Amino acid sequence: MSLRIYNTLSGQKEGFKPVNPGEVKMYVCGVTVYDRCHIGHARAGVVFDFVFRALQHLGYAVTYVRNFTDVDDKIINRAAERGISCDALVEENIAAFYEDMDALHLLRPTYEPRATRYIAQMLAMIQTLIDKGMAYESGGDVFFAVSKFPEYGKLSKKNVDDLESGARVSVNESKRDPLDFALWKAAKPGEPKWPSPWGEGRPGWHIECSAMGKDLLGEAFDIHGGGKDLVFPHHENEIAQSHGACGKPPVSYWMHNGFVNINKEKMSKSLGNFFTIREVLQKFDAEVIRLYLLGTHYRSPIDFADAYLVEARRHLDRLYATADRAKQMIGARTNPVPGSIEKRLVAEIEDDFNSATVVALLSEVAGKINAEADLIDKKKGDIHDLAGLYAAFQTIGGLLGIFNRPPAEYLADAKRKHLAEIGMTGDEVAAAITRRAEARKAKNFAEADAIRKQLEEKGIEVKDSATGSWWSVNR
Repeated sequence: MSLRIYNTLSGQKEGFKPVNPGEVKMYVCGVTVYDRCHIGHARAGVVFDFVFRALQHLGYAVTYVRNFTDVDDKIINRAAERGISCDALVEENIAAFYEDMDALHLLRPTYEPRATRYIAQMLAMIQTLIDKGMAYESGGDVFFAVSKFPEYGKLSKKNVDDLESGARVSVNESKRDPLDFALWKAAKPGEPKWPSPWGEGRPGWHIECSAMGKDLLGEAFDIHGGGKDLVFPHHENEIAQSHGACGKPPVSYWMHNGFVNINKEKMSKSLGNFFTIREVLQKFDAEVIRLYLLGTHYRSPIDFADAYLVEARRHLDRLYATADRAKQMIGARTNPVPGSIEKRLVAEIEDDFNSATVVALLSEVAGKINAEADLIDKKKGDIHDLAGLYAAFQTIGGLLGIFNRPPAEYLADAKRKHLAEIGMTGDEVAAAITRRAEARKAKNFAEADAIRKQLEEKGIEVKDSATGSWWSVNR
């Protein structure tokens, strides 16, 4: 099997054929930096971080571009509300973006362009569209003439006639057609502006990504990604203006991640269920968030709720406990990833980047590790087999962006946090386990079971082996 990607443009999975063999050029729409990032941004960030890692695992040389929109109506309005400059607001929120995304363990893209640094490229593309008769100037504004691009609507599967019947033109706009969209906006008092052949002004949103993508990746590249909300009008308009200017489709595969709902309702500030990444990170570890988000296929909607994150935290705790047990047993021993597991991993990646089945494979390998460790405890297992399973465990975890901390450190931190929540100390837990061991030795199993139950009620799980007992938390 080879890589297959669901292409929004065709509405089906397609075999992947890169423009240049062995290379992948990928552009993902970034954020408009007027505020802190929310959990919807986290999903898009984590999804395409996984795609980036997966493509590299498959052996591709990846050029990954994720932009910043740093000039926009939202930025202008928010800066005015706060009484600060647009530049100050942009710098503040780009710094906050890195704080959030670095905390989520996102790899840095190859390029992270800011729109305002590509004004010259935008002006050149706009002029090309005018020269080809696909755009026109009107009162200092420049609009793309949608009627000049017969394929308009092919990405979003929207009918142009239906769009026209519902379109409206504001009083201050001088479009020839209601569907025409702005490539350049004439300057208004107090707004950022740049010189252009049509007078001072600023770019429209859509032309920004077309110009940056073309400059950094070429006229035709492999993958363009973003949230499902960007299919129309943003990506539809990108196709129209890029194809119009360059005479060819700009992108081979269009990928879009599904929406995030909060407690089964659409995320909205008006509903009071709008959460920033910073707020969620105050309650849950970044790796918990990654594990939960990647446990659902990227194209499916996902429901975000504390109960689901608590379960993901328990899952991550178990995975780290497995890693710690294996690491203690194998020490410095190493062994290659078993071929059968690597083959399974590649198959899951190649099935449209199916992170959900990769998470399931990780859990399956965890089970194999614990089974092998149990055999080793009984002097029946093979330490080299365990080392190979551990290598697979780390490889899969790295692909998912988890296991960024030594297992012992993570587990110690988990214990510390949990003990603080339940009002116990590690010494008190150790004393209870000692009493239980003494009760078992005296064959007082009723008392031993009672002690275990008391600990379990406090979220403390006791585990026994031939070498003794240890405990972990079930938060």
